[in-house]
Amino acid sequence: MKTLARLVLGLVILDAVVAAPTLPSINYDSETYDATLEDLDNLYNYENIPIDQAEIEIATVMPSGNRELLTPPPQPEEAQEEEEEEESTPRLIDGFSPQEPEFTGVLGPHTNEDFPTCLLCTCISTTVYCDDHELDAIPPLPKNTAYFYSRFNRIKKINRNDFASLNDLKRIDLTSNLISEIDEDAFRKLPQLRELVLRDNKIRQLPELPTTLTFIDISNNRLGRKGIKQEAFKDMYDLHHLYLTDNNLDHIPLPLPENLRALHLQNNNILEMHEDTFCNVKNFTYIRKALEDIRLDGNPINLSKTPQAYMCLPRLPIGSLV
Repeated sequence: MKTLARLVLGLVILDAVVAAPTLPSINYDSETYDATLEDLDNLYNYENIPIDQAEIEIATVMPSGNRELLTPPPQPEEAQEEEEEEESTPRLIDGFSPQEPEFTGVLGPHTNEDFPTCLLCTCISTTVYCDDHELDAIPPLPKNTAYFYSRFNRIKKINRNDFASLNDLKRIDLTSNLISEIDEDAFRKLPQLRELVLRDNKIRQLPELPTTLTFIDISNNRLGRKGIKQEAFKDMYDLHHLYLTDNNLDHIPLPLPENLRALHLQNNNILEMHEDTFCNVKNFTYIRKALEDIRLDGNPINLSKTPQAYMCLPRLPIGSLV
């Protein structure tokens, strides 16, 4: 009986094996890699498998011969925030570490010694201070310089290119240097220049100046009788202060601008004055209200000899009446 039962069971198992489908062989040859993936896709069809019975991980398999990462993986939010914070944080400019291109010009142009001007001098906004630095030449200045001070140095000459292209320059102060020579075009092409201070130098010849000037101080130089060109101040309609003391001048430079308020000519060699120096002798009603401060003390001129020269002035000049 047992033998019969085993025989029947064997027949059932054999019949089940014969009825089962035969799986096709899969070729993993790299040359037919794409076709093999398609065969695998058709072979293992998971459409009819419930989700809760199988976990499917979808991934892209790269061939072993091409492992280059085509697109960077997405950064975590924390890493992106740190990168943005680093970009927004201001960088310290100490003047000694190498500067990146975005900081080019922060310390001003380089001098002949390859040293930034704003490390040699002091730059505050549009003002450059180079006082008392033993300079023998004017350093290259930033393009936006509006006020330049280089007092108490050893500068001997002002070249035509020292202030070239500085269209915002309004004030130049070179007090107490050794300047004896100035190129003719050193100041003339500065469209915004308002104040020029060259006192306490060795200047013998004044170059052509821009008509925009309102304040000129060339006191204590060596202009003499030929150092100022004829009608040098004629077209300076906004000139208010003209200081020419201690220059060995032998005349008053005429004509003087109508809006001039102060004229200082102390300690020169002025011997005479004409009746039309300040006034209009043909118009006795003319009054020159602006010119209230005239200094002629320290000159060998006798002011009492030309009383008609002061009739149009609000105040008499200061000087010798004897």
